[in-house]
Amino acid sequence: MAPTRILYIDDDEGIRRPVWRALTRKGYEVSLAASGAEGVAMVEAESFDLCAVHHYMPGMDGLATLEALRARPACPPIVYVTGSEESRIAVAALKSGADDYVVKSVGEDFFNLLASSFEQVLERAQLRLDRERAEADLRISNARLEALLKEVNHRVANNLQMVMSFIALQARMLTDANARDALQQTQQRISTIAHVNRRLYTSDDVEYVAMDEYLEGLAADLAATWSTEDCERQVRAIVAPLKLATDKAVALGMIVNEWVSNACKYAYDGGPGEVRILLAANDGHLELVVEDDGNGWPEGGAARGTGLGTKLIAALARPHRAEIRYGQTHADRARPGTRAIATLPLKTGDTNEP
Repeated sequence: MAPTRILYIDDDEGIRRPVWRALTRKGYEVSLAASGAEGVAMVEAESFDLCAVHHYMPGMDGLATLEALRARPACPPIVYVTGSEESRIAVAALKSGADDYVVKSVGEDFFNLLASSFEQVLERAQLRLDRERAEADLRISNARLEALLKEVNHRVANNLQMVMSFIALQARMLTDANARDALQQTQQRISTIAHVNRRLYTSDDVEYVAMDEYLEGLAADLAATWSTEDCERQVRAIVAPLKLATDKAVALGMIVNEWVSNACKYAYDGGPGEVRILLAANDGHLELVVEDDGNGWPEGGAARGTGLGTKLIAALARPHRAEIRYGQTHADRARPGTRAIATLPLKTGDTNEP
């Protein structure tokens, strides 16, 4: 292993030579400079593991030398040496970038103190270097992981698209209207999940889903699914610019799919109408609302249809501690409409908002 290279900068010939002898005996490879300018020139020409700079030097003093050394692209650690015990000099040196300082004196104690300071400074420098290398390796690893996750999401989205194509093909072969309707709903549920995967592999963020973009795309997809040439279904998303963790985004998207599909089927008796999706965060909670201006919630509160959608919503809400409520959109109209609300707490990691 090569010895540690030290550059000692001091105008005092009477101290430079003893420093050279003492540090050489301790295993260092020591070079000497008689002025700040000479020391800076040597650092520009050679590679050193550490520099020691004396404060009191004519012309270019220690602080000016320190400043010039710190301006170098690969400045080694610096120990500041001063014959003064004035704290202001030490503070000025440390503020200017010195890694440590030693008060100069005569005798073996000074050499031992200098060597001890070198050991501590070099150890700290190695720790910094190790940390920087680890952080660089981590950044590379994270970049590779993000690329892998994007590829996985891309493939999952493609596979889900293929499954939806199979279901659509199967539906066209059926003569039973109820069976076709069930397959159509299954296809839309799969599409809701596929929307998330598409958002993840086309985004720079592979952990969180931009809910405004996601729900706007889902609203357009649902409107196209439930609209016909004779009856248009308008589905609007009014969503705050909020990013949610993938699992929560999928759960909310599935709930939206069930509520919007139910409104499109039953709210307007087969006629045209609008369904609105609203999402906002407030006071540590997230509130999702799907509302229409149609016939209102059925008497007795029983959902129409097979009831599978209601069971799915309950299953999706449970892991996220979501409270589900139903009520009227309008209290003063002949057609009160239906308002479905999911309120759930936001935990650390649910969003990437500051």
